[in-house]
Amino acid sequence: MAEANINSKLWDKAVEFHGHECPGLAYGVRASRVAMDKLGITRAQDEEIVVIAETDSCSVDAIQVITGCTLGKGNLVLKDLGKSAFTFITRKDGKALRLVMRSSRTKPDDGLREKVLSGTATGEEKARFEEMKQQRIQHILEGPEEEVCKIEWVEAKMPQKARIFKSVRCEKCGEYFMEPRGRLEEGKIVCLSCFNEYTRSW
Repeated sequence: MAEANINSKLWDKAVEFHGHECPGLAYGVRASRVAMDKLGITRAQDEEIVVIAETDSCSVDAIQVITGCTLGKGNLVLKDLGKSAFTFITRKDGKALRLVMRSSRTKPDDGLREKVLSGTATGEEKARFEEMKQQRIQHILEGPEEEVCKIEWVEAKMPQKARIFKSVRCEKCGEYFMEPRGRLEEGKIVCLSCFNEYTRSW
């Protein structure tokens, strides 16, 4: 019961940040909870934890809220491979845990999702879809680990800590940008927005 209460509190925080309830968000909550428990870690204040996300889905919002790994701090790395998979790494000892979330949809919804999203669903169909969604969310948050995700200890290359770089003024648009993102074009230092990349395809 204590674990359910913990998940409930984490779920409420994630929903508040994300804006709505959905199975994708539930995946992020469960992945974070499982990984943090197994790694013996708490929410990162700085860059104690690094998460490599292999998707840009709703899950990532939950991971940011619960683990404290964010794009702004540089300890959330987005490697968008379209997979619902996340690697959690601790900087202290380099331990890394990769979780691949399993689909919890056990039966087809007979096109119900498409009807709801297109606005053609009846009131009864909307209610049935909402009920199915809530059941799926509950299973993701509270179901047996082996049904919800595949867990494996992995060797992971630790990303460098985030750095603060000098700001440089673009000689075309006049806006400032991070020095490593600069390009040289016709003798001028320009930002990526202004840079006209030259490529030849073979």
